[in-house]
This record gives sequence, C-alpha cells and structure tokens, in this order.
Amino acid sequence: MKVLILAGGYGTRISEETGIRPKPMVEIGSKPILWHVMKGYAEHGFTEFVILCGYKGHMINEYFANYFVRQSSMTFDLANNTMETVQSNVEPWKVTCLDTGDGTLTGGRIKRAQELIGDEPFMLTYGDGVSNLNVKELVESHKNSGRKITMSAVQPAGRFGALEFDDNDQITAFKEKPQGEVGWINGGFFVCEPSVFDYIKDGDSTIFERAPLEALASENQMNCYKHKGFWKCMDTLADKQSLEKMWDSGEAKWKTW
Repeated sequence: MKVLILAGGYGTRISEETGIRPKPMVEIGSKPILWHVMKGYAEHGFTEFVILCGYKGHMINEYFANYFVRQSSMTFDLANNTMETVQSNVEPWKVTCLDTGDGTLTGGRIKRAQELIGDEPFMLTYGDGVSNLNVKELVESHKNSGRKITMSAVQPAGRFGALEFDDNDQITAFKEKPQGEVGWINGGFFVCEPSVFDYIKDGDSTIFERAPLEALASENQMNCYKHKGFWKCMDTLADKQSLEKMWDSGEAKWKTW
C-alpha cells in the first residue's frame, strides 16, 4: 500500500523557516520532519512513498537524490573517477517525488497522484505531523469498517493551563496544557479506497478537508480510528522548538524505530 504525503504548501505560519525551504524539510534533530514521518510508516512495514511536492519541491528531490551518498561510507578513486560503497545505512524505501504545482490545494495534489495509485487503497498524511500511531491497526480498522475512508482522530494538548475551582472560587487544581482539552480533531493519518478520488471534483482548487471529506462523512463513508497516544503537528516555530527539545532530551515519543 502506497503512502501519499502532502508536502507542497507554503507553510506561512512558520515563515521563519519556510522562507528558505519547504515546511516538510524543516529539521528536527538534523533530519527533515518529512523523514520522521516516513520512518514512522516504515516501522510498520510501509516503505513505498509518493511525496506530493509543490513550493520549493526541488529541495525534496535533491534531498533524496543525494540521500544514498549522505548515508553511506564511500571510497573515491579520483584518478579513475570511480566510487565504491564501503558501508550504507540507507532505508529500503521507494520514493516518488511528484510535482503537483506551487498553488495547488490539498485535494488537487491528491488527485494528481491518481494514476500512480491506480485501483488500489492508499494511505495519506501530511508532511508536518508526527505520532506514535500504530499504522497497522489503522489499516485493520479501515478494512473492518467497509467504508471508503478512515480518518485518525487525536486529542491534542490544550494551548493553556486548565484550572479547577471550589465553591468559593479558589483554585484547587492546575494542569498545564492537559491532553484532550479541545476534544477530538483530525489527526491527519488516513486510509483511502481509490473511490475517494471521485470526490475531488474541482481539480487543483479542491480543498480535501472541505467538500470531499464533508461528502464522505454525510454519506456515512468515513470510519474513525481514535488514537489516544502521542501526536503533534509542527504548525509554528514554537511547535518546531518543542519537537526539537523532545528529540534532544531523548523523549521523542514518536520515535518508535
């Protein structure tokens, strides 16, 4: 089953980083967050990726074009202009970088991958969110549901500390950014039947999270997989710094490999 990764947006809310690179190439622990997303899928045996590129997509192409050399020990015979691999730590991935246009919206990017997917189910996610979600369980939930699409649901931590009061309005408890304060939201990890492409009707201008998902839900064709573990989206510079802190301290809960 192929994994489609949306990686073409402008990332305007983290412009401090995206002025010089696409958002999925922003690094966490010296590796692009895109790499972290892919490692999570590969841990569960899913190693064929289609990256839906757009804004500064050439940088994603160049990253994977040079990946083998960066991950390997090499011997270079300069006189004969040859090179030999001494040792390699390259993952057994197959990666397609598909140019879907700078201004194309999410649904349009997905639609452009239809020929690569064909008549097979596929997975879909965003190139800026990490989680310890069990992808195999997600796929199993989808198969058992008999529906056209499965959406992961997550409970992110609140943005602010939560207070509890007694009858005299005195604080009795404080919880810093408690998990689940804002309820369940779209976690961005999907499993889709190929018929989902039929719901993308306005070409490049289709926002996948609007009409297509709304229609699938209204037709009772959307299955939900609730993930109660770790999830975090790198939406802002503060999010990036938070993820970096977790990685550097050895507390990166999304690192399941």
